[in-house]
Amino acid sequence: MSAFTSIEQFHAQLKEGTTTCLGTVQYYLERIHATRHLNAFLEVWEQEALTQAKAIDQRMQSGQKTGRLAGVVIGIKDVLCYKGHKVSAASSILNNFTSLYTASAVQRLLDEDAILIGRLNCDEFAMGSSNENSAYGKVLNALDETRVPGGSSGGSAVAVQAGLCMLSLGSDTGGSVRQPADFCGVTGLKPGYGRISRYGLIAYASSFDQIGIFGINIPDLALALEIMAGPDEFDSTVSHAPVPAYSTSLEAGKKFRFAWFEAALNHPGLDPEIRTAILGTIEKLKAAGHVVEPVDFALMDYIVPAYYVLTTAEASSNLSRYDGVRFGYRTTTPVDDLTSFYKHTRSEGFGKEVKRRIMLGTFVLSAGYYDAYYSRAQKVRKKVSAGLELVFNQFDFILLPTSPFTAFKAGEKTDDPIAMYLADIYTVMANLAGIPAISLPLYKHSNGMPFSLQVMANRLNELPLLQISKELLAPGFRES
Repeated sequence: MSAFTSIEQFHAQLKEGTTTCLGTVQYYLERIHATRHLNAFLEVWEQEALTQAKAIDQRMQSGQKTGRLAGVVIGIKDVLCYKGHKVSAASSILNNFTSLYTASAVQRLLDEDAILIGRLNCDEFAMGSSNENSAYGKVLNALDETRVPGGSSGGSAVAVQAGLCMLSLGSDTGGSVRQPADFCGVTGLKPGYGRISRYGLIAYASSFDQIGIFGINIPDLALALEIMAGPDEFDSTVSHAPVPAYSTSLEAGKKFRFAWFEAALNHPGLDPEIRTAILGTIEKLKAAGHVVEPVDFALMDYIVPAYYVLTTAEASSNLSRYDGVRFGYRTTTPVDDLTSFYKHTRSEGFGKEVKRRIMLGTFVLSAGYYDAYYSRAQKVRKKVSAGLELVFNQFDFILLPTSPFTAFKAGEKTDDPIAMYLADIYTVMANLAGIPAISLPLYKHSNGMPFSLQVMANRLNELPLLQISKELLAPGFRES
């Protein structure tokens, strides 16, 4: 097959007979095998993908109806359950665990004849910003293999970046789709909280987690979102708001109002080239007839601490189920009591970063510190949500960097967890407030690495977010 550019183009080729689903899967399998050293895939479902491709080809040849994603090759992050397939959250504590059910989002892709080609590497339990925390080895950035791909959905980002699949799914708790998309030069969408069911997504922090999508163009992301979004009887937190026809409504036909935060673009930790590039895009938006104005947002310095207090607290609770009794890794160390059994199992099964966050979360939930940390962080979260709501009363979108810097060297920040956490300064805001956000690969740094513009919209406003994203990715805004 020729290089993939869009689902629409791929389906046109299938209709013309210039390609087949089987040939397409074989092409991607060859690419996956040739780039195995990137460590993007933990497992490739080769025979299953080939069998499904043959079946779709036969249905097409006989004139039978096929789904909207017929033959579209998709990889899924190793935190999404798929019945009869392994899922480990890139952790030794779930090594060789086989899922008993399928995530709702995954099932909806399968129902539209998507071909799932494998599960993708990530930071353990989605905890990390570099994909160096996987129990199965780090993922390499295909543009510069000495650099990280970002995290936690690094494998998902690299799979699209390196042309190993057409789309991929990740999860975004504090930027884990948008930041690796930024580091890898692809587009990463985090829908608003509840837009896509979390049923079958292994939990990190339940009130923050959201399934996200990686791709190379907006129409493909819009179609995938349209298919996966909507009510689900298995998830009580999912939105019941109507799902727009995203894929057929991408022409806005109007001008928008944009806000940008002075505290964000003037932050001392922001790379000057990133700041200059985003200010340049602001001027282009003004020239195109949009309104773009600076806004004072005074909570920037409180966002990352509040996020890490709340998410680690939820992780401490969510990960308590991994005790070695019912499923997963079980210690072989001789023990005399149940408490020792738990300690050995969890100490041996969890990696360093996961243990760090469990301990931090347990600490902030403890009797003596609950009010000092957890309660105050909840108040910050409420203030952030209220502050953003005020901004959205006057503006359609907020413009921010995705990351304060481009992809850094592997090992550069592993000894300084605080520096690693501060890398999330521009992305965690959307998760605290539960709003949709997207990372758009508009720029190239003088160091040769890509970087992105992040755009945030108000709750349930994924459609206008996709509309403006399509405009921003047009040649007039995107650097060559």
